[in-house]
Amino acid sequence: MNVETIGERTEASGGASGSEGRTPQGRQCPECGHVVAVHARYVDWCAECDWNVDPGAPDPDRGRIATVRRRLARAHGEQLAAGIGRGEDGPAALDTPTVLAYGISVVVHAVTAALVVVAGVLVIDGWHTGIQPVLGVLVLVIAAALLPRPGRLPKHAPVLYRADAPRLFELIDEVGAAVGTSGVHAVVVEPVANAGVTTYGFRNRRVMYLGLGLWEILSPQELVALLGHELGHFANGDVRSSYLTGWALHALQRWHHLLTPTPLPPLAPLWHQAADLLLRVLAFLPRWAVYGVTHLLDGLTMRASQRAEYRADTGAARVGSTEAAVALMDRMLLCEAVQPQLRRESVAAQMRGGAQGRALRDAAERGLWERLGERMGSVPESEYERLRRVSARRGHSVDDTHPPTHLRRRCLASAGAHPARVVCDAARTEAVAAELAPVRAELARRVIRDYAH
Repeated sequence: MNVETIGERTEASGGASGSEGRTPQGRQCPECGHVVAVHARYVDWCAECDWNVDPGAPDPDRGRIATVRRRLARAHGEQLAAGIGRGEDGPAALDTPTVLAYGISVVVHAVTAALVVVAGVLVIDGWHTGIQPVLGVLVLVIAAALLPRPGRLPKHAPVLYRADAPRLFELIDEVGAAVGTSGVHAVVVEPVANAGVTTYGFRNRRVMYLGLGLWEILSPQELVALLGHELGHFANGDVRSSYLTGWALHALQRWHHLLTPTPLPPLAPLWHQAADLLLRVLAFLPRWAVYGVTHLLDGLTMRASQRAEYRADTGAARVGSTEAAVALMDRMLLCEAVQPQLRRESVAAQMRGGAQGRALRDAAERGLWERLGERMGSVPESEYERLRRVSARRGHSVDDTHPPTHLRRRCLASAGAHPARVVCDAARTEAVAAELAPVRAELARRVIRDYAH
């Protein structure tokens, strides 16, 4: 899910936390003189001139590939948003870029298969030479790092199956049917503020990841919209996350990593420097060839991936209602504030030792998720508006795999009102909450115990 950070008041917020220029109604904007509303826990900013609207640190440089990917994502995301606003959803099946992406992916996997064959020939046919089997094993290790592998369920997170939470799976099944797909085989529950779907095992069974940090701050209909969005990825498909193309991108990234020389330690021996120079010369052209293919495959799949995200949003609106889907977009703006809030809860609970400290930790565990929901539920509308403007400013700088939240919200709001196809009433909400209660308690213990470190 694409998220932006919530603005807690800090001393480094461009002077937003100072008292200079305050009036009984707020404080005066130092840029335009407009009266700025003051909220004790949030950044002071001006809605008239955008003073201090984004006081956070600039995004770090994530490398050349990430920079190019972000540029592509911005171009495709804005073009698609404009087209969707005009009622143009784009091609639904195999267009030319998708066909080319599949072709390149086949070539990438063919290279990996060729490495396996070469390794076998070196080991079997050159056994008498002594050196060829060693080279064969080395090539086989490289090929093994590039081979596709089925996903696995996590070992250290609670995994729910249908027998563990029948009402939750019943809700997921109903939402899946409403968006045109089936449900999932397993649900992994985590303390993070995120959600997602993928497959695991050789039979490609479906699994949904539900983060309580997001689940607990949503209303019942927003939860339905969230499930509709995630299951919509199964219904609509996504070229980038397909087994063929997704693993081709993974293999190219591994190639680029293997061909990128590591920096030498200070005062390295002369022979070490000479060997490093030789390796750099030999790897220069292959590394740039891999970079070029990665860039090409990114460009060919980015538009389809962005379109899949917009379609998943459409599924969220149709199953949970447009109102709930738009509200979900706003809630997603708060996601990066969840982990710091959980960490503060953990630190506060760990400050005392002995029996009093244990009692404090027990109390913190019992009400953790309720306090999180109350905290995020008290965010004022002015902070939501600030975060929307931050999303528009930063674009794809937070997550280049998703369209920015402000574009997704705008497309949902302009697409017309959809009523809810699946209603999560009070009885269903309570039943699902009861099934999740043991998991909520377990993850609360983990948060209070571990997040302070």
